Amino acid sequence: MRMNRPTTPGDRAAHWNSVYDTKGEDGVSWYQSVPTVTLDLLDALRVRTSASIIDLGGGASVVVDHLLARDFTDVTVLDVSKVALEDAEARLGPASERVHWLHRDVFDWAPERRFDLWHDRAVFHFLIEEDEREAYLQVLRSGIAPGGRVVVATFDAHGPTHCSGLPVVRYGATELAQIFAPHFDLVDTRSEEHLTPAGLVQPFTWVVLSPSS
Repeated sequence: MRMNRPTTPGDRAAHWNSVYDTKGEDGVSWYQSVPTVTLDLLDALRVRTSASIIDLGGGASVVVDHLLARDFTDVTVLDVSKVALEDAEARLGPASERVHWLHRDVFDWAPERRFDLWHDRAVFHFLIEEDEREAYLQVLRSGIAPGGRVVVATFDAHGPTHCSGLPVVRYGATELAQIFAPHFDLVDTRSEEHLTPAGLVQPFTWVVLSPSS
């Protein structure tokens, strides 16, 4: 299975650069002009505008646009694709200076700080090997602040089996939360019927987690 997938930071960067070069920021299947579930969760969790937020795998997503519009002051976007990050910076113009941009691979990154909110929409489901998920959890545990919140979204149990030419793992809310136990407790769940730019419906599972005490 690994032989058909990019498994090094360089290969992963090349893959996702090619995806964005080919489809553009609003042509990828996960594009949405308004990240409704993310914004609803920010409200439900009462996240302070001074909170430190990282959008993991944020790429060219417009989540950052909406965070800035809501006057969040400590926003970081991390992605392995330089093309995606440059697209987002260009779209934001001068406002991009209010964002911390990290061109990094999650498996080749040691967080230098801890974040109050960790947001990951559709990175985790690409981790099809157990050691990949364990590595992700190690990075997460070192990057989340005490009392912080973790928001993770994946394809649900009835979602697609592949995305952008790569296999994914699909989860229900209980199954997804169990992956993060016992280090994280389940706080909330959401279900989403995402409509892709091509007009297809992709069901997503969302979980909100907190570090176990």
